[in-house]
Amino acid sequence: MTTLFTPFKLGALNIPNRIFMAPLTRCRANDNHVPGDLMVEYYTQRASAGLIIAEATMAIEGHSSFWKEPGIYSATQISGWKKVTDSVHSANGRIFLQLWHGGRACHPLLNQGAQPVAPSPLAITDDEVHTPEGKKPYVIPRELRDNELPGIVAGFKKAAENALNAGFDGVEVHGANGYLLDEFLRDGANRRTGPYGGSIKNRARLMFEVIEAVSSIWGNDRVGLRISPLNSYNSMIDSDPVRLSTWLAKQLNEFQLAYLHVMRGDFFQQQSGDIMTPIRKYYDGNLISNMGYTAEEANKAITQGEIDAVAFGTHFLANPDLPARIKAGASLNQPDPAKFYTPGPEGYTDYPVLNAL
Repeated sequence: MTTLFTPFKLGALNIPNRIFMAPLTRCRANDNHVPGDLMVEYYTQRASAGLIIAEATMAIEGHSSFWKEPGIYSATQISGWKKVTDSVHSANGRIFLQLWHGGRACHPLLNQGAQPVAPSPLAITDDEVHTPEGKKPYVIPRELRDNELPGIVAGFKKAAENALNAGFDGVEVHGANGYLLDEFLRDGANRRTGPYGGSIKNRARLMFEVIEAVSSIWGNDRVGLRISPLNSYNSMIDSDPVRLSTWLAKQLNEFQLAYLHVMRGDFFQQQSGDIMTPIRKYYDGNLISNMGYTAEEANKAITQGEIDAVAFGTHFLANPDLPARIKAGASLNQPDPAKFYTPGPEGYTDYPVLNAL
């Protein structure tokens, strides 16, 4: 496992190991989407990660899709996150914030009755959303007008400024999993015409504008991007995910980002294909991958040059000391899916570490 513990340069940061913590929605913020002490404890417990990528965080007010997910648009949210970053840094950790817009995955019951927005008026059909009134079907979103999109970009830029004030080490733009930027990117959700629809170049336009805006605050070397060309979560599909991945890999070189973070597969096994090979072939920067890696597979992939680091999700959720466990060859705690999104410390901050066993 020696390769997993090889330091490397990630944009502006010196990273001590290649075991990253993937962004994991946990719904432990308060009703005003403010991070509290429980979130401080949770992230600090996991500060031994090469990099923590904090959970999907609302860049713009009024676009909630998880009820109690955090935001980064208010002064109280900035203060709450500052407590998190200060504590993680005191434990010698590094932490990026994932900036996110829920798009059509939002729901009126979570947003004072506001209809969600999307590139096209197509609803999510394969799941339901948790609301204060129980699980509800997703609604048909309102199609965004072209003249509204500069406001979306400005919202991401302001969120990037707020993340800087909150003490993060950088930000990750969330372009995956069927949320707004991904909805524009993939042709299964984007049926519009004009400058933001049709060709891959047009469908990627909003994502690229957001990257440029966020990078103007942070510098490209402290900005990452997450994509999921194969993942069918939130009723997503693309007619040619390999072609899309290849095109993105080439074009993203122009941005000189800290990293590209790729979800390599599909949660529901509805779409398949090798996207990692063309991305590695054509993308020149740091490549991070996740979804279903064991420590052994991750170490081998990095050793062979296929990727530069791996972001572990549920393994890090259930093992706050994951790097130490991997180094020691110790067994891993098993995650409890029933407590992924429930309030309180159970299934969140109560997983044991090695020296507590």
